[in-house]
Amino acid sequence: MSLAFLFPGQGAQTIGMGRDLAQAYPAARAVFDEVDEALGEKLSALIWDGEIDQLTLTRNAQPALMATSIAALRALEAEGLTVDAAAFVAGHSLGEYSALTAAGAFTVADAARLLRLRGTAMQDAVAPGEGAMAAILGLDLDAVRKLAADAAQGDVCEAANDNDPAQVVISGDAAAVERAVEAAKGAGAKRALMLPVSAPFHCALMAPAADAMAEALGAVEIRAPRVPVVANVTAEAVSHPARIRDLLVEQVCSAVRWRESVTWMAGQGVTEFWEIGAGKALSGMVRRIEKTAATRTIGTADEVRAAAEALAG
Repeated sequence: MSLAFLFPGQGAQTIGMGRDLAQAYPAARAVFDEVDEALGEKLSALIWDGEIDQLTLTRNAQPALMATSIAALRALEAEGLTVDAAAFVAGHSLGEYSALTAAGAFTVADAARLLRLRGTAMQDAVAPGEGAMAAILGLDLDAVRKLAADAAQGDVCEAANDNDPAQVVISGDAAAVERAVEAAKGAGAKRALMLPVSAPFHCALMAPAADAMAEALGAVEIRAPRVPVVANVTAEAVSHPARIRDLLVEQVCSAVRWRESVTWMAGQGVTEFWEIGAGKALSGMVRRIEKTAATRTIGTADEVRAAAEALAG
């Protein structure tokens, strides 16, 4: 068995995520404490006992999801499973920062501060209501790209997330995205729906956020990862710190090539994908991309123990 660790992106957040990990594993609790200290606030209190509308704010969701993922990894380590058990790590959008942190390229504190800045910069890049995102189901990437280009009409409308063979997310100016949604219904899409997001991520409108991340990443040490990280921008493994920095800046405005990333890892011999942190969305995508791949979600103490037993057996 060849294994990859996957780390979820925005949308996986829930109130209470990671609480039982922190209660069961001191090393997991230490991750939340470290994030609280790095941000100068009790983000853990919001994660465990706050309101979902506050947790869903991009500036909160991004560091919160990273903290939960790394807490789950630390719990795995307490059971004797380190990141070195994986041939590759990968993350969806902000999850790429979790993957890099898991592989030792970032400290937890640096990742928390970067994601707070990233979330704030992405939120501030476009005025509320001016941008939008939509999921197009049942059309492949090429078809969605043509749909988006035709709907742009001088505005921005781009494929933002190539999630799996049946789901592509588009992003851009609200009017253009709405035009694409209407056109998709007549182009054979099974469904086309606007998404409840606060900004149009992974498109050209995010250029101010990319500039902010370039400055922030230039001031942070990035170490060579212990395990190769499959980058969203290239859908291939990257290990050199300077290249990682460049790709993270590019990632802000570029599409998340998730389908290709999973296919690439499978082509390198990966047969099992473990989703580390909150939610199960990535596991579903993997099964639609590579139908013979095995998946496992690891976001609770029980799931950590089950994974440890399975690997030991």
